[in-house]
Amino acid sequence: MSAEAVERLPADQPHERSLLEEANLLAERNPGYRVEIIGGVLVVTPPPDGPHANALTDLMIPFLAAGLHGGETKVLQAIGLWLPEGPDDYAIPDLAVVDADLNEHLIENNCYDPLAFRLVVEVTSNNYQSDIRDKVAAYASAQLPVYVIINRKHQRVHVLTDPDSGEYATHRVHAPGEIVTLPESIGAKVSIDVAEILAAGEPRPHNSAESG
Repeated sequence: MSAEAVERLPADQPHERSLLEEANLLAERNPGYRVEIIGGVLVVTPPPDGPHANALTDLMIPFLAAGLHGGETKVLQAIGLWLPEGPDDYAIPDLAVVDADLNEHLIENNCYDPLAFRLVVEVTSNNYQSDIRDKVAAYASAQLPVYVIINRKHQRVHVLTDPDSGEYATHRVHAPGEIVTLPESIGAKVSIDVAEILAAGEPRPHNSAESG
């Protein structure tokens, strides 16, 4: 999911709030919005549109069919991921495949150790730059082994693997007509039909009601 940076809120208390405290305050004041700290910057994401949610649901199907939501792994939406870049950094990826013992890896603020994550997925929205730039660096620094981006703006699926020194050594871009097979290191063989998943997330034109 894409996000927009926001300025820090002015402190209304004698002491200066930490960035994490500000993030939690924003989340409390804006129900339904996603608040993250990426690279030391507060970002806030509005609720997703219908096609975004549709693509995310369709994307879950092959993971579930492969048995990844079972004994050894779980397929979860919007689970907190603690990031090593800064003292308060965390993300909330759209989708993740995690180890089944995730609860044993809780760090802080309902966020979990990246060591428990086998794959993360983001489905882009208006400000796609966050997903294809900022989160690439953040997820690579966290050593997340597989990062998948459903790039609705450019109608492509990105698969990034082999994190090393804050970047992904392998970045493959797939177009409609291709079938993408993800690394079996996530726990099973999963294939994604690029055309189908992009079609599921394609925004529909708004039709004004006809007068009569």
